Amino acid sequence: MAKEGSPESVGERAMFAPEVAPFEKPANLPEAGPRTVVSAVAGVAVTLGDEKGPPRTPAMGQRLSAIQRTVSALPSRKSIGRAISRAVSLELDRGIAFLFSPVFLAAGALAYYSLADEPAVLPLAAAAAGLGLLAFASRSRPALHMAFMAALLCLVGVLLAKAETWRAGTKMLGGEITTQLTGRVAAIERMANGRVRLTIDVVGTARPVLRYAPERVRVSARRIPDDVTVGETVVGLVRLMPPSGPVRPGSYDFSLESYFDGIGASGFFLRGPERASAVGPMPALATFGASIERLRLSIAERISGHIGGPEGEIAAALVVGVRAGIPEEINEALRRSGIYHVISISGLHMALVAGTIMGLMRAGFALFPSFSSRHPVKKYAATVALVGLSGYLFMSGAEVAAQRSFIMLAVMLVAVLFDRAALTLRNLVISAIIVIVVSPHEVIGPSFQMSFAATAALVGAYAAWADWRSNRPSAHVAERTLLRRAARFSLAAIAGLAVTSIVAGGATAIYAAWHFQQMPSLGLFTNLTAMPVVSVIVMPFAVLGSLAMPFGLDGPFFQIMGFGLSVMLAIAQWFAERSPLDVVGMIRPEAVAVLTVALLAATVTSTWLRVAAIPVALASLFLLFDRQPDLLVSEDARLVGLDLGAGQIAINRPRPNQFTIDNWSRAMQAQEIVRPTEGEGTVASDGTVTVTAGFSCAESVCLARHPSGAVVALVPDAATAADHCSTATFILIEDASAKDVCNWKELLVVTSRDLARYGSAAVTFSGSGKPTIQYAIAKPYRPWHTQRAFSRAARGLPPYQPGTTPKTGDDNKPVTDDRTPTATPISPEEAAPQ
Repeated sequence: MAKEGSPESVGERAMFAPEVAPFEKPANLPEAGPRTVVSAVAGVAVTLGDEKGPPRTPAMGQRLSAIQRTVSALPSRKSIGRAISRAVSLELDRGIAFLFSPVFLAAGALAYYSLADEPAVLPLAAAAAGLGLLAFASRSRPALHMAFMAALLCLVGVLLAKAETWRAGTKMLGGEITTQLTGRVAAIERMANGRVRLTIDVVGTARPVLRYAPERVRVSARRIPDDVTVGETVVGLVRLMPPSGPVRPGSYDFSLESYFDGIGASGFFLRGPERASAVGPMPALATFGASIERLRLSIAERISGHIGGPEGEIAAALVVGVRAGIPEEINEALRRSGIYHVISISGLHMALVAGTIMGLMRAGFALFPSFSSRHPVKKYAATVALVGLSGYLFMSGAEVAAQRSFIMLAVMLVAVLFDRAALTLRNLVISAIIVIVVSPHEVIGPSFQMSFAATAALVGAYAAWADWRSNRPSAHVAERTLLRRAARFSLAAIAGLAVTSIVAGGATAIYAAWHFQQMPSLGLFTNLTAMPVVSVIVMPFAVLGSLAMPFGLDGPFFQIMGFGLSVMLAIAQWFAERSPLDVVGMIRPEAVAVLTVALLAATVTSTWLRVAAIPVALASLFLLFDRQPDLLVSEDARLVGLDLGAGQIAINRPRPNQFTIDNWSRAMQAQEIVRPTEGEGTVASDGTVTVTAGFSCAESVCLARHPSGAVVALVPDAATAADHCSTATFILIEDASAKDVCNWKELLVVTSRDLARYGSAAVTFSGSGKPTIQYAIAKPYRPWHTQRAFSRAARGLPPYQPGTTPKTGDDNKPVTDDRTPTATPISPEEAAPQ
């Protein structure tokens, strides 16, 4: 029990007790008349009447009494300050400082990735050492000590991110090139469209030899030989391309993801791949990874063989994390219905696996009551569950959501072994700290943000509900029949599932809207309908099938799992067909930051201070939506999207990149794609341009008109651009060697060199004056962007023309630095895709 006078012994209502008795007149106020009410709010005297006024009626007396009671009940500023001080003291005693430690670490990592220039390590280390000394010296002043510690944790987050960037050091391709590639297969993914995607560790290149070759590439092929497995060496002619940047300014940077994944290039096979003889022995770590990958693939094939169809591919994704074979229409249905989180192995799957294993173990021990009464069988079950979770983590591919879930559940199971409370925010904090220390770049991705936000909200909601139940007066419950108990249990399960969906969905909604520009509108109802099937049928039988697989008895279990998945897919498709448009447009990062603060206030705090989340969340509504761009341009200058209004976006190519168009459509809240028409727009004698709706294209020139009146011209070279200087508002020249030929007029000219150097662009037409442009990438380059400076387009050179002589090395063979690629001419037979 708390000692008398301690913060724990003070009720929250008592924190607001007024300092003076109601209607007690402070000594520093002048004398008031007989009808003057002295408020304790701020020591203000309120005159309700005087002796010379009209006579007071009974109704007036009642109203005056009500006012007097209301005024006397209001707390004073001093009592409010005292309540805040006691609440903060209580939060600190409960360890809120430790709970916020991963928040400051993550803030430091986010600050590192948002810096305009790469910071030097020595100033950062010196600043961290200075803050450490200041924090140590200020221990006697708690407020100052915590401020220094917060700043120190932020700097530690920056240093962790800096160290990971140095540790990765990925060699990345600078431009497109065709070369003969020899490498060792690290992963095989069989896509739903029939193609096969390979992750290959590069052993060597030829025709040309890449002097700055990437260590790992990801390439696709139409087919591969049957005897090619993970760990085998293959050879083939490949077309390699550098990792792409953001598809639009402000979107996810895929070059950063490739950098930290160690992927230096992507592409496709023009010929091959074919199996080749091994080049030297494999390293021990690579041998272990290849063994795990082969086991994953064999398990995935066995599961999909038992079940078949899309259900089999989803089952493989749930058990071993192999998701490449799921058809895109199924993925889209799961996204629109709001249950795509089922596909990603995360806390739900880990918890169900651990719960199933512990339940089986406890049930087995219950068959031997004498043994169970003498031994801590709960700890035995927790130990077996921990071992099973470790194996599941390896088999699932160890994505960040799985890592976070495993760490948190491992901490919980270890807490059971030491007779400590399992489900607490401290466990979540420990897992967050470990993930940030190991992989700081994960903090900018949707997986980290959404998984931790949902878990924090659920743990916080459970803690608040537990506090409410403990403070509620207990009532005698009459004996219920079996039917009433079953009904009560069912209603409680439905209510718990609904609350879980609401809490988790509400906590992750802002991050889904920020990263994907969409939020499932019927996600709550889909989860209420589908998640019982997943929890009762799909995941338990997935665990049973996995346990029975070594004995060859897994078939019936996986077939029952497939039946549950069929029901889940039917529910998802039904809701997806009836879901209205769920696109929300572009969200401002400031709104995400403010709502994150509100989420922390609501989940981490345990006193009445959590009500501060309400005004903070309401304040974010004024920052929510960002202005949508009027024009988007891809980084290769091949695709342009123009906002026509009324939910339409015009594009300049009849067959665009589908991923880019989907992203642009969500950002512009477009429901219809207007494809180009044949025939160039006409120029009237007064200089006005007449074009049809969307782009009108003829002879490599495309024209379009924005609703504001701005004219967009896409031209192949500078000479053609000069013809449109007097009529166009924006000109895109698809020639890296071209110069701005319209510098005498107030319009915006962009060349493919600008896009090669600075990435995709967003253009806004203000209606008057020169349009404004924002690029996705800025100089000076960060480590994951430095390769952009070495392509031919970034250096202002035209595309390579076959027939030119590439530079040669000492052995008179073509060589090149992959950051300045020089392609070797190949025969038409070699260039033909196989």
